[in-house]
Amino acid sequence: MSGDPNPFLKPAAVSDYVRETPLKVPGFADLHKMATLLLAEHASGAAEVLVVGAGGGLEIRAMAELRPDWRFTGVDPSPAMLDIARQTTALWAERTHLLHGTAVDAPAGPFDGAVCLLTLHFLEWRERLETLREIQKRLKPGGVFVAAHHTAIDEQADLWLERSATFARGLNLAPGQAAASAKAMAERLSLLSPHREEACFREAGFQQPSMFYGAFSFRGWVMTA
Repeated sequence: MSGDPNPFLKPAAVSDYVRETPLKVPGFADLHKMATLLLAEHASGAAEVLVVGAGGGLEIRAMAELRPDWRFTGVDPSPAMLDIARQTTALWAERTHLLHGTAVDAPAGPFDGAVCLLTLHFLEWRERLETLREIQKRLKPGGVFVAAHHTAIDEQADLWLERSATFARGLNLAPGQAAASAKAMAERLSLLSPHREEACFREAGFQQPSMFYGAFSFRGWVMTA
């Protein structure tokens, strides 16, 4: 998969996404719970939530279980991932609208909140900034946005990616396997330092980006439109 520019387009490549992803991201279920809590600070009652990179449907499922009064609009550029999302969110289909595309293809809203989890690290600066701007302009004033993804940590990106790879693949990796996985991830992902991450959020028009989640090479931020 590391040599494929877009493996998420292939059904066979993403068939285990729902099973494998929670095992690869430390505190995965709690990340969803924290994102829901942070969104709920602004949207305590009925709310419209935009989910960018919604393929797989795991964050929608988690939020829908916790907030029966929320409705969700999810966008994803991969038809294969959207097929999985439809299965994952089937019990909440009446309040979930899934669309093929990116943030620019999302309805104008305005939305009470938005999330983009495990997605922005695939986007180079220009595309990332455009995506963030499209999300920002679809939120109500003061609407909350939550993002989490791989980040280049403290001038030690390779080390922290190795640790993430070891967590994802198991502590009994053969010597060199974690380093090889980290190298492949670094070549595939667009990693920014936390300082540059926050600069990108601000340039997109968000206010007060604050880090709320950190686990090996993953970081998560909350901010307002």
